[in-house]
Amino acid sequence: MIAAVPNASAEDLNDYPTAARADYVFGCMKANGETQELLQKCSCSIDVIASIIPYDSYVTAETILSMSQVTGPVGSEFRSTEQAKLAMQEFRRAQAEAEVRCF
Repeated sequence: MIAAVPNASAEDLNDYPTAARADYVFGCMKANGETQELLQKCSCSIDVIASIIPYDSYVTAETILSMSQVTGPVGSEFRSTEQAKLAMQEFRRAQAEAEVRCF
């Protein structure tokens, strides 16, 4: 992917804020275990995700995940729209690649 953007700077390729990366790692470790080994694996995972999808897409997926847990018509909008489904497919593909590479 880097070759497709020959003049990309480090900032362009690392657009995930540190707080977002840390939040992902904390959540990953909480779900999988709080060991040094998992710290490394979870850190690897968010790095892989960040290399596959831009931060805006990550924020969209995180918002959909959060809002889809709301009951009623509001949550339904986040579960059923085509845009939400496509965003989640992209995010899940990135997560699957991270799983393969890091775990």
